[in-house]
Amino acid sequence: MEIVRSEKKSTSSNEVNADLVTALPLYRAAPELEVRLEDFELYAIDRLQVLRGISDGLSRGRKPEEMEKLVKKLWKAHMRHAHAPEALNKDIISHFVLRLVYCRTEDLRRWFLSMETTLFRYRFRVETDDVQRELMTEFNLPYKSLSNAEYQTLKDKLSQVARSTGQSLPTADSIFFKVPFEEVPELVATRRVYIHKGNAYVAMSQVVSLIVTHFRSYLSKALVLTNRKWTSTIREQEKDRLTPIIEALSTSYLGPDYSQPSDTTEISLKDIDQLAKTSFPLCMRHLFEKLREDHHLRHGGRMQLGLFLKGVGLNLDDALAFWKAEFTRKVGAERFDREYAYAIRHNYGKEGKRTDYTPYSCQKIISSTPGVGDHHGCPYRHFSEENLRAALGRLGINNRALEEVMVKVQNRHYQLACTLTFEAVHGTSCDAGINHPNQYFSDSKKTMDSKKTMESKVKVTNLCFMGTHEFHTLQGHLNTHFTLVVSKSYFFAECFLTVLIELRRPAKRFC
Repeated sequence: MEIVRSEKKSTSSNEVNADLVTALPLYRAAPELEVRLEDFELYAIDRLQVLRGISDGLSRGRKPEEMEKLVKKLWKAHMRHAHAPEALNKDIISHFVLRLVYCRTEDLRRWFLSMETTLFRYRFRVETDDVQRELMTEFNLPYKSLSNAEYQTLKDKLSQVARSTGQSLPTADSIFFKVPFEEVPELVATRRVYIHKGNAYVAMSQVVSLIVTHFRSYLSKALVLTNRKWTSTIREQEKDRLTPIIEALSTSYLGPDYSQPSDTTEISLKDIDQLAKTSFPLCMRHLFEKLREDHHLRHGGRMQLGLFLKGVGLNLDDALAFWKAEFTRKVGAERFDREYAYAIRHNYGKEGKRTDYTPYSCQKIISSTPGVGDHHGCPYRHFSEENLRAALGRLGINNRALEEVMVKVQNRHYQLACTLTFEAVHGTSCDAGINHPNQYFSDSKKTMDSKKTMESKVKVTNLCFMGTHEFHTLQGHLNTHFTLVVSKSYFFAECFLTVLIELRRPAKRFC
């Protein structure tokens, strides 16, 4: 696979390898075709959207039928193309790019192997029987289907297993394969296959387990070989072109851009303490509290918190005032202006290259490596269990929710742990999951504002049911130049009430 600049044309449909004839490739070898540099990255990002969606679905414990729908939806949204040959090209190219991205460490290899295997599983399951048999042939599996005589001998046993597992009963036309039982550990573990003398008798409807085992084994070995090639040659040869893209993709954030606050979002210094308590994610709340406590943060903490505050709407003047008010308690105003103010202006694109820096995403924060004395990073990954439990307790999370969060942390689903924390704190679901600290803040603000609106409606509703004495008492609290008009309308047994206060002559009207 050769990477070319954008002036070269992308691969035409007839350049696809002849052996890649099915809609589901096995990714045995990188295709011999030219790829534009832009497509190299964009195709990888699209596939990464699919894999991260699968990861989120698995970590949320979705059922197989739900996962099948999710994979179909993700693939349609990110990997489809109007022309089938180009869609196949995109599929193959994106896989090999991400194989290069995720071959570099053991953790990256493990994640990629698991997600690609899951993706392959659900794509294989929706293929026709003919395509499935064709894929089995491509794997060169040495297993033959049972002869009619063998099937008749085992028919009762096979039917017994099918009934016990809720599968359709085998018929004379059913196809079974005789394979060593260690080839289908998933079926053996769930007792969904008949075993006799060390062999498992796998139905055609179950052959996905057999194929997935071989696919996973092949991909695992391929990742190790790719890592060797990356380390020995590719990284150095492509240091000025592909290497920066490859190294950035594994931690890239694929959601909304939070480099600039929305037009309706702006926070002031007088609001920041209250917002930190109600709407900051745990990582930012911890940094904020440490800054208030120690009047200092090291570079990693200043970058993580500073860019977050920029993204939620703290303007440059207020940011300088905020950091100066804290730091001068420890280092003095002159030293702050000399050593720290420049970096703050730099983050806002007012110094140096005038780059408008983006707030850190969850992926970037999770992958950071805070040292002794640092307070940045992800609490769900970098805190000890004792410290994390204490921090969650201070948020007011009940014991049941806290234990659910800790289970996700133990399984290394850090973003899902943050999502569960959000749901426990705000008493609402967050189906999209938390992928960015600024997303947490934005969703929190919307939830808090919605609750305030509902509370005000409840207060208005209560006005309808007050007596004459209570009304006069309320009117006495209001300026006599105000008019209180309470109107009520009914629709399907629901009462909608509106309070209108206008500057006019004294008057009143009851519901």
